[in-house]
Amino acid sequence: MADLSVTFCGVKFKNPLVLASGILGITASSWRNVVKNGAGGITTKSLWLEEHRGHPNPVIIANEHYMLNAVGVPDAGVQKAQEECGKYLAWKSSPLIANIIAGRVQDFGKTAEEIAKIKPHIIEVNISCPNVEDEFGKPFACSVGDAAAVTREVKKRVGNIPVVIKLSPNVENIVAIARSVADAGADGVNVMNTIGPGMSINIDTRTPVLANKVGGLSGPALKPLAVKYIADIRRALPKLPIIGTGGVLTGEDAIEMMMVGATLVGVGTGVYYRGPQVFKKITDEMQAWCKKENVKRVRDLIGVFHNGNGRRFEP
Repeated sequence: MADLSVTFCGVKFKNPLVLASGILGITASSWRNVVKNGAGGITTKSLWLEEHRGHPNPVIIANEHYMLNAVGVPDAGVQKAQEECGKYLAWKSSPLIANIIAGRVQDFGKTAEEIAKIKPHIIEVNISCPNVEDEFGKPFACSVGDAAAVTREVKKRVGNIPVVIKLSPNVENIVAIARSVADAGADGVNVMNTIGPGMSINIDTRTPVLANKVGGLSGPALKPLAVKYIADIRRALPKLPIIGTGGVLTGEDAIEMMMVGATLVGVGTGVYYRGPQVFKKITDEMQAWCKKENVKRVRDLIGVFHNGNGRRFEP
């Protein structure tokens, strides 16, 4: 059996697979069940400082090619998050990545400070929400300066807890954003959030399927773009730890993301396509591939694409 363990920002994971944010429940018991099904770690849904209402149903549409979601990031607020995260951490199981979100730079800092009190292993910052400090609501993820400002604000509030910034693909130059947050003190990045927005029409009713009309695109269609962006960032910032997220369904998908530079691999819509047991299925497939290729440690695969193994990367 290959050793699937990896270390990310100083935190050890039994395998590279982490539950992506917003998937499979919001309680300690649901996270515990995900770990029992084989996940190496958990990422919480995006946590707000105060209660935040999402969009009305329907909020999700999926087919064999893609998923659109416009959930609207609902959350009960930081006090409930502290309670559930505390219960999970008391179980002393796989690492917990607490994902936070806000509409103002200062609120990112306040939320991070509150979440840091229960000492999650890592804090992940979702900067893809609309920026209410911007006249047009442009997300923080779309601006080098805004992304860096959020990073600095969070870093100064959380002590020695590693901070990971979740990047958006909806930018002109994702490497520039990654560099800005790294320069501002980020310990790692998650590549990437949903793309879009996209839209689907019910041709019988002549109306959008989603109540919000548009939603973020995820699922299998997203993986090639995620692989390209992970490769771009790894090449430009080879020492910056990366969580690769987007369209991972199989062990081969996970290995592909690791080869271009990801240390951890987020699994989200894969749960929809293969069920809650997807984590065990993926690790079994990784083991089978490692046996075939005589790979003893999966961490040795991280970034091999850039080391002269196979065709050299050209942008």
